[in-house]
Amino acid sequence: MPMEYPYRAIPDEAIPRTPDRRLQHLLDTYASETNKVVAVWRQFSAEDLSFRPHPRSPTVEDVFRHQLLSERRFFAEFLGLLELPAAEVLPAETTPEAYARRLAELARPRLEQLARQPEGWWLEVVPFFDVQRERIWVFWRRVLHTAHHRAQLVVYLRLLGKPVPPVYGPTADFTWKGADPTTSVEAAGRA
Repeated sequence: MPMEYPYRAIPDEAIPRTPDRRLQHLLDTYASETNKVVAVWRQFSAEDLSFRPHPRSPTVEDVFRHQLLSERRFFAEFLGLLELPAAEVLPAETTPEAYARRLAELARPRLEQLARQPEGWWLEVVPFFDVQRERIWVFWRRVLHTAHHRAQLVVYLRLLGKPVPPVYGPTADFTWKGADPTTSVEAAGRA
């Protein structure tokens, strides 16, 4: 039985195909990571937006806004994709559902643009802050940045006593038949 996710903002059949199948994993990963972020964001309520576990920590809403705005910057400035003006990125309504919906809305045209790029585009060296890196490196840096903030919000969910959705398999709150998390030496020793 495959991993079961309760909600997919971007279903597999909506992910565009790349002419070079060696590059498809990039699009599949970006869509999957977007779906995981959306699943986490949807667990919050409007009342949770101002929650922060420490005075020096960002609020839930701060993280939502940062994710949307920093993705726009990464894809426009560093990867060179066509993006909406920054002033049009944030949703008009400030609810977790509106932020999650906006994240998926912004991801779909990026997927279309990324699907059209040949291998040479991905390997081209571009400016990244104060260094030069291949676009593919910048892309993976974006994925890692997203995973960092998703994990941050997973901790916030747990501190708020809310269920944590599956992102890389089952959680203490969501599991299914066939789920086999590696939490023992025996499981880790399987070949």
